[in-house]
Amino acid sequence: MHKADRAPSFFCCAPALASPLYCNAGLEARRIVVIHATNPMRTPLVDATTTIAELKTRVLAFAREREWEQFHSPKNLSMALAAEAGELMEHFLWADAAGSRAHCQEPQRRRKIEEEIADVVIYALEFANVTGVDLAAAIETKLAANAQKYPVEKARGRSEKYTEL
Repeated sequence: MHKADRAPSFFCCAPALASPLYCNAGLEARRIVVIHATNPMRTPLVDATTTIAELKTRVLAFAREREWEQFHSPKNLSMALAAEAGELMEHFLWADAAGSRAHCQEPQRRRKIEEEIADVVIYALEFANVTGVDLAAAIETKLAANAQKYPVEKARGRSEKYTEL
């Protein structure tokens, strides 16, 4: 039996992908079971239990199902990501810090903000898919680099750039 067959399964809405996929999530391989979007047994995605690998798989399946991979070059995805980040920023234009926090509490505006941040993350995940970036590893590397640039004893409670600490 393959190690991935013993590992926990993830579910993905992807009727276009016929066979189980395998990904390396952390140190153990996990089997991704591909199911149709209308399956009522699909577990809802929540931050506490959803892995980056599962999100990347779902985003990839969504694009493949629509045959959009042909349009998803790094250039196009980086531009789409920037455009969506701009749309997210638009919700906070001219608001001060307290006002921007208040915007996030208004139910109707919050739904729109959630849509925009989801678009930003989806494009970032698809960019990682297309370029083969391991997001967890990239984030770990970047946090380590930032820890060197912004040592706690110098950066705590300060907003200056590392060159000015």
